[in-house]
Amino acid sequence: MDTKELKQQLADALIAEGADIVRCGNVERFHDPAILQLMPTAKTVVCVAFRQLRGSRRGIEEGTTYYQYTTMAVITLEETVMPIALLRGCAVLEKAGYEALPQRRNQFVRHDTANTSPEMYPEMVEAANSHELIMDFEQDAIDCGLGERGLSGSILTDEFGPCQRFVFILTDAELPPDPLVQPHLCDRCGKCVKACPGHALSADGKLDTWQCSAYYAGAAKAINPFMPEDAFADDPDRLAIIAGEAHLTPEHAREILSQLVFYPGMRCGYHASICGRACDTECYIHLEEKGALSRKFLTPFRKRPKWSLS
Repeated sequence: MDTKELKQQLADALIAEGADIVRCGNVERFHDPAILQLMPTAKTVVCVAFRQLRGSRRGIEEGTTYYQYTTMAVITLEETVMPIALLRGCAVLEKAGYEALPQRRNQFVRHDTANTSPEMYPEMVEAANSHELIMDFEQDAIDCGLGERGLSGSILTDEFGPCQRFVFILTDAELPPDPLVQPHLCDRCGKCVKACPGHALSADGKLDTWQCSAYYAGAAKAINPFMPEDAFADDPDRLAIIAGEAHLTPEHAREILSQLVFYPGMRCGYHASICGRACDTECYIHLEEKGALSRKFLTPFRKRPKWSLS
């Protein structure tokens, strides 16, 4: 079997398990040193992307239901759909006689203590202490030819804008590479910056991950219908916090996060998202309004002004 045929078999197997985009890159063009540290014999990196259903964002957009985004667009993809697809894809490569190393995000490990993940805190451990090698998922997706990096840091594709999640397979099979994507979607409009309820994203795209974590989980009153009137009653910065105007240090963010128990937690240790990745939603709406996305719908996502409390 030639490598072109093997690549098609791999893509077919992954798509049959729910993947939407499969892209390959020869290892020489990657910037991430972790790849060859993880697999010194790697010749190809395969990026496999899965759409986040547009409808999973509808409840937070309308203020009607909040669990669908986290359960369907995060947990089900990360913990069920993508791991199964990785197993099937790696099996295709192994059947052809090649080694295949699956790589999904390790949601419980972070690179350093200066940053965190809004989806998983406080269960995370530091990679430097655990000797864990972590791929640079966003840069590796770019080097595979999946898409481009937007102002917010999210990877944008022609099909789904910022609304997909992805995994990788490292293999010693030399599969035909896909071309790199020339940036063309992000016009630096800044709508992702303005959308954040906690102003965690600066105008130049720098993300304060601790600030992001607190407001992802619902520290802003205007977007959190579950917040009681006496929330953060003992915090001298209470009004600034619930207005999204407080600048939170990592220590203060931890205190806020420990009190954000107004909405039930999710399985597998994930935080429930109350903002629903507002930055990505606004980016998606902007790209849809520009007609920049190849995946079309009969109606626009935003049908009326976004719901919020006064």
